[in-house]
Amino acid sequence: MPETNPRYPSFGRSFARVGPWMDARGAAEHRRRLLAVAHGAVIEIGAGYGATFPFYPSAVTGVLALEPDPTLRELARAAAARAQVPVTVEDGVAESLPAADASVDVVVSSLVLCSVTDQSVALAEVARVLRPGGLLLFYEHVRSAHRLLGAAEDLVTPLWSRMAGGCHPNRNTTAVIASAGLTVQGLERFGFSVLPGNPRLAHVLGAASKP
Repeated sequence: MPETNPRYPSFGRSFARVGPWMDARGAAEHRRRLLAVAHGAVIEIGAGYGATFPFYPSAVTGVLALEPDPTLRELARAAAARAQVPVTVEDGVAESLPAADASVDVVVSSLVLCSVTDQSVALAEVARVLRPGGLLLFYEHVRSAHRLLGAAEDLVTPLWSRMAGGCHPNRNTTAVIASAGLTVQGLERFGFSVLPGNPRLAHVLGAASKP
């Protein structure tokens, strides 16, 4: 879920209303597929209202879910109480993960890396906390490969990011993941319309391992 920037205090309340519509249109199924290989000790960044929590498999021993927005964080805590694996929800951001070096099996990012303040810093933190062989599981929307649509995303990003909690629709997230020293594998790219009347925007779903 989007990692809500404190400069946009109302976005968490708005996202709590529209997020379930996205889930019903297919986002929930994308998250279910994303988490099928999750295992061991997990950190989830930008947990939002806990939309991923029902999909963690029994191979997961515990989840530390970080969410900076207070409205979404309280909703996530309620969702954590219903999860089938242990989930602890805390205030926190992707750029400063509360975990020791090489201590985590899996980091999960679900529609979050579009809105972090600094992708490079966040992904350096992911690489730091993952054990060798650990996985970043990511489901993100990214810049379109279509020349004209990509240019339009570049054009609207400054205004859109102010309206949508810091979201940047034109980020080349997969490339930044690779530049953090993680090996991208099993990447799936697809179009997805998150709400009725919205265009099908480019999304990616995949994993990246730490050597």
